[in-house]
Amino acid sequence: MINITLPDGSVRQYESGVTPLDIALSISEGLARNVLAAKVNDKILELYRPITTDANVQLLTWNDEDGKRTFWHTSAHLLATALQELYPGIKFGIGPSIENGFYYDIDFGKYEVSSDDFPKIEKKMQELVAAKTPITRRDVTKAEALEFFGKKNEIYKLELIDALEDGTISFYESGDFTDLCRGPHLVDFSPIKAVKLINLAGAYWRGDEHRPQLTRVYAISFPKKKELDEYLTLMEEAKKRDHRKIGKDLGLFMFSETVGKGLPIWLPKGTELRLRLQEFLTKIQRRYGYQQVMTPHIGAKQLYETSGHWQHYGEDSFRPITTPEDGEVYLLKPMNCPHHCMIYKNEPRSYKDLPLRYAEFGTVYRYEQSGELHGLTRVRSFTQDDAHIFCRPDQVKEEFIKVMEIIEIIFKALSFEQFEAQISLRDPNNTTKYVGSDENWAKAEQAIVEACQEKHLNARVELGEAAFYGPKLDFMVKDAIGRRWQLGTIQVDYNLPERFDLEYIGSDGQKHRPVMIHRAPFGSMERFCAVLIEHTGGKFPLWLTPEQFIILPVSEKYVDQAKELLHKLELMDLRGTVDTRDEKIGRKIRDAELNKLPFMLILGEKEINEGTVSVRRQGAGDLGAMTPEAFVALIEEEIKKVM
Repeated sequence: MINITLPDGSVRQYESGVTPLDIALSISEGLARNVLAAKVNDKILELYRPITTDANVQLLTWNDEDGKRTFWHTSAHLLATALQELYPGIKFGIGPSIENGFYYDIDFGKYEVSSDDFPKIEKKMQELVAAKTPITRRDVTKAEALEFFGKKNEIYKLELIDALEDGTISFYESGDFTDLCRGPHLVDFSPIKAVKLINLAGAYWRGDEHRPQLTRVYAISFPKKKELDEYLTLMEEAKKRDHRKIGKDLGLFMFSETVGKGLPIWLPKGTELRLRLQEFLTKIQRRYGYQQVMTPHIGAKQLYETSGHWQHYGEDSFRPITTPEDGEVYLLKPMNCPHHCMIYKNEPRSYKDLPLRYAEFGTVYRYEQSGELHGLTRVRSFTQDDAHIFCRPDQVKEEFIKVMEIIEIIFKALSFEQFEAQISLRDPNNTTKYVGSDENWAKAEQAIVEACQEKHLNARVELGEAAFYGPKLDFMVKDAIGRRWQLGTIQVDYNLPERFDLEYIGSDGQKHRPVMIHRAPFGSMERFCAVLIEHTGGKFPLWLTPEQFIILPVSEKYVDQAKELLHKLELMDLRGTVDTRDEKIGRKIRDAELNKLPFMLILGEKEINEGTVSVRRQGAGDLGAMTPEAFVALIEEEIKKVM
């Protein structure tokens, strides 16, 4: 007999060789119908895999992230099985699950495939589901794998196999389709009740633009048709909120092929939005003792070799810049942290000086592949709201709490009311891949856990997800239509202080290494603005919006008075504009609504005589007449509610 420990701490005894499905059946038939896979001692396995020793077992359903990933990974195999039947001879790349759904990279060869073929492909997938096509796993030797895919001239699979060690290779078979895969998968295709192909995109093999371009088929699937319908409705709403469309409509930012791919240009209104975000965070940081710094957009290659960024991220950087001076090589800055390390190292430090908090809105550059660029969310030039805290080990917890407070203030002001947090710790079973002493890791991990407890933050703990240089805390927010975005991260780093030989003199008179904390509540200004645009649909909070009001003179003869009113309101620290067009007032109101301007101030002869304006609220209609002072008070009161 073996002992099986379930997530609630209960222990059940079973005969050796029991499967996760057997365990589910012993609990309830309902659970057995819904279980998709199982996590056995932190390894995800199929339901038919035998368990032969004592184990911790979590039965995974659609409600578990690992359950969803298994479901979507299997759906990728369902897609590939259907495609092979419909288009014999095609070649397969990789087909993983992703955050929402899955994809498969395909070399279609002689076939011309477009979105017009989606219904045919979906029908074939539904046939395979209805047939309850089983998915079986078998281990193979490297020689067997090479022979099998060699006969089919599957060049992409052969390349993948070359990088694998013998004894670690497995095949998964469904119908006539055989894939090189680690798994895990569902028992068969029958739980996949609803599937929808989303779009096609080009994708270079292995992300290398010098390699063949494959066709990436994106899709999503669900265990119930109702969930697919809800998802498609959500996607329609997401299209309306697309930051690229809204950004263009509102005149916030632009891109120019002449300037260069992935290099955003901020227009006046977008610049105002971005600067107000920066001013907002700068004021908060000042209260928390941060010092603003500025560093160059380039740095000597040696700087990034010392930090390790060149070795780890050199492929993602722009090519080195050489100068006429022999041996002088620079890089466009990929990270701000090495520069901040040099600021710390600029003079001797004492334990009494710590913590030191350096903040910078620093622009960095990464060479994203052309096919990966996407609006403001994937660009080649972006500005991080970066800060680095240099502190003693005993100060980590206190500094962590302070950064969490800053993130809470930001989320509240921007109405990100639903968010989750994840504590990423090192893998206790494999500590060799991490830098720093066991003692420091234990202190840092405990500090993060205790900080979350003190702030009553119900954070999920993930073992093995820490960066090699230290544990971290990440924040994921849900936007207005339920999508999850990672915003805000706090990371502990023992690596850079070691690589740059950073020191402080302790109270004992000896030299000690500081701990370095990286934090970026926004992440990058570009990506954050994209998320904010889609979260708000372009209706920004009143304190943040580039234009809080627009004055609408009812005819041309009142334009001068409208400009005088604008000047008066600007002196009261409001932001707005005047519609000087020779258009009817109804047209001006409609256009102001479309441009998502919060308030419309209608000015005609009656208002001028009475010293008032007629105020309309975007989406809410007429608020009546009020004096300019009363209007200012209205805005100030609304802003106070969230700031």
